[in-house]
Amino acid sequence: MAEEIRHRGPDRRGVVIDGRVGLGHARLSIIDLGHGHQTMVSEDGALVVTFNGEIFNYIELRQELTNLGHRFATQSDTEVILHAYAQWGEHCVERFNGQWAFAVWDRRRQRLFLSRDRFGIRPLFHTTAGGAFLFASEVKSLFAHGDVPRAIDSAGLNQVFTLWAPVAPQTVFQGVKELPPGHNLVIADGQTKTYAYWQPTYPTEKTDGDAAELAEELLELLSDATRLRLRSDVPVGAYLSGGLDSSVTTALVRQNTQNQLRTFSVTFADGEFDESQHQQRLVDHLNTDHQSIRCDGDEIARALPDVIRHTEKPILRTAPAPLFLLSKLVRDAGFKVVLTGEGADEMLGGYGIFKEAKVRRFIARNPESAFRSSLLARLYPYMPQLKSQGPAYLAAFFKARPEDLGSPFFSHLPRWDLTSRAKRFFSADLRAEFGGHSIENDLAARLPAEFFNWSPMCQAQYLETTILMPGYILSSQGDRMTAAHGVEGRFPFLDHRLAEFAARIPPRLKMRGINEKYLLKRATAKLIPPQIIQRTKQPYRAPDAACFFDPETGSARCKYIDELFSPDRIREAGLFDDKAVAALVKKARHGRAIGVKDNMSLVGVLSTQLLVEHFIRPAASNKTPTGACSVKAMPVIAPEINSTQPVLIPG
Repeated sequence: MAEEIRHRGPDRRGVVIDGRVGLGHARLSIIDLGHGHQTMVSEDGALVVTFNGEIFNYIELRQELTNLGHRFATQSDTEVILHAYAQWGEHCVERFNGQWAFAVWDRRRQRLFLSRDRFGIRPLFHTTAGGAFLFASEVKSLFAHGDVPRAIDSAGLNQVFTLWAPVAPQTVFQGVKELPPGHNLVIADGQTKTYAYWQPTYPTEKTDGDAAELAEELLELLSDATRLRLRSDVPVGAYLSGGLDSSVTTALVRQNTQNQLRTFSVTFADGEFDESQHQQRLVDHLNTDHQSIRCDGDEIARALPDVIRHTEKPILRTAPAPLFLLSKLVRDAGFKVVLTGEGADEMLGGYGIFKEAKVRRFIARNPESAFRSSLLARLYPYMPQLKSQGPAYLAAFFKARPEDLGSPFFSHLPRWDLTSRAKRFFSADLRAEFGGHSIENDLAARLPAEFFNWSPMCQAQYLETTILMPGYILSSQGDRMTAAHGVEGRFPFLDHRLAEFAARIPPRLKMRGINEKYLLKRATAKLIPPQIIQRTKQPYRAPDAACFFDPETGSARCKYIDELFSPDRIREAGLFDDKAVAALVKKARHGRAIGVKDNMSLVGVLSTQLLVEHFIRPAASNKTPTGACSVKAMPVIAPEINSTQPVLIPG
């Protein structure tokens, strides 16, 4: 099991076996390189921990615990977890500022305690099989146990093709669950308990505040969050996309770094997606040592099999692939840690979906107004086809009608509806299995009671923070792409202190009119060039359907594409309609798969077929997964452990 995640921790492995209980670890050495080895046992032998992530305030916590009489043998944050648990029990996680998935085995009490960080930056999966409770950072480790069945969970797949990702605890594999963000899991006395220790929340009454004072406090919090995330015994770099969030993060890192800062970015051969000129502007402004990787369709197609092996779920856009290649560039440059700007849009109101919801509410009060409907086209200058549509079509397409206002998911209805159209490629059996099942009803049952008293802006932020961010942004585009090459991403905007402060900011200061992240722009105006502050937000995107077929000949760029799209392989997987998929592939070969629906459908079908190929089909046929264009797999190296017992916790 530890060997299956060696890419996450290539530096060292360790296993502790305690009777019927075993904990394993694959280490990425970042803090206390010589002495922070895991799995770690407390001095008195009572506690054992395996830990993925970082506790950024470990220095302050270690001092507090020392004052309480604790003695430390290392300088690692891992040991702080052991002492914090010994002192405060399960409540220790409420004191942690960081990103984590860890398990503590309490030998004396015969109690297993698992925890996942507030936003789900680090993954944690679990299942039961063969009389054992199993957990791991990735599902492939669970599958290393011979008794774990391998099958696609249709409910999880349904969520992917609606929400872009399953919502924890749901996954796309039958019997496998994901511990939700901000949750703990305890196994003791034959019982299993899962509970939330933290959830995002927002004011139930209208808030106000002075913009200048709030901007100053925001900058102070963001600066301190950045300072903490620079704690490392290895060099730290930064991702630089050319947008506001990464530029602010890079500027703050630069302020706290004496040596010349190393920055890394993705550029694209296709000018529609490329932001290299904006990246270069900030590189010149901050004088960073910059490297970039240039992506085209061929490179994305070649990387996709490995990308899906790491995402362990289907994806609807190819955007994770360039980030997979970028993390390899970072690791090849000798870096294990990068700071990035993720979380700024969710915390401070930066996504187009927030602007869109505001405009849609304005339209819904008079959906026949051509002027009001025309505002939608102005939101998306990179979608020129919208300008030719009439107000009635736009109001219907964007769910901007009076009857739509009553939905608690008003802000997200257009995205979910558009994504769901890819399900028309599902097989008849799969569609029948869903029947009249409503994902929205499932989500509504899980909304906190106070949700309905929040402002529309805060409702939209909550949905984005609890659904898309942990399931896709921080997973398929985040942890899974960095960890694939042994790189750790850190996110100052997801410091929980900053998030709790941002939740209290009046919505009018997060978005002034349709000027997104207004307060952040005001707070950081002196840090970065005005051209970056003032530029229209360009969401990170990559080419989709165009990546997989040669535009002149229509031939597939890689062998696996034709194999997995073949009618026989489609029917064998049993998830899609082979005739509908064949028609879609024909459009893509001739360059006619140009709309959002076609692009998402093609990538969704192909990535699902790859998922089956990697994780389901080998169990049935013992055939090596297809991947003719994939990056060469790393050689298997025997773990540095003295036991060959399986790493498992009995239930």
